[in-house]
Amino acid sequence: MTEQIRYLDAAEVEQLSTLSEVLVRINRCAVVVKGGRRFSFSALSVSGNREGVVGLGFGKGRQVPGAIEKAARDSRKHLMRVPVTEGGSIPHEVEATFGASRVRLVPAAPGTGIIAGAAVRAVCEMAGVKNILTKNYGSTNQVNVVKAALLALAQLRTPKDVAALRGVEL
Repeated sequence: MTEQIRYLDAAEVEQLSTLSEVLVRINRCAVVVKGGRRFSFSALSVSGNREGVVGLGFGKGRQVPGAIEKAARDSRKHLMRVPVTEGGSIPHEVEATFGASRVRLVPAAPGTGIIAGAAVRAVCEMAGVKNILTKNYGSTNQVNVVKAALLALAQLRTPKDVAALRGVEL
């Protein structure tokens, strides 16, 4: 996943306005030991500034608050920039796969809103996308769906980016 995503460095993160976090999922895992069951928890968090920056964090701990705090800290380390149009949508249709989860993101007209499941909705809201149509295919495991959505957002290119790559003026 990391080879396709360009994360922001520490200097860029400091320049950002306030970041907010959304907890997407908490998972409980049990290990059977001599005295009974020992529980551990994992948390999936998405953070962003709702203006084109979004990140994913995953944390594990023996208690829920510790796992949530680790996930929030991890999501602030893995921030990336997302191109958002003036209409609050994405520049073009894109699709990405992570594991058995496949996510398709389609730009929508202003006023459409975010038509998405809970996991992709959290990513889009934190990225600042206001009008988008999405569809999950295959596995609906929320961890893999969020990672696939971030891979899809990382593939987005603005018309200026494409013109610069081709050496053409708009």
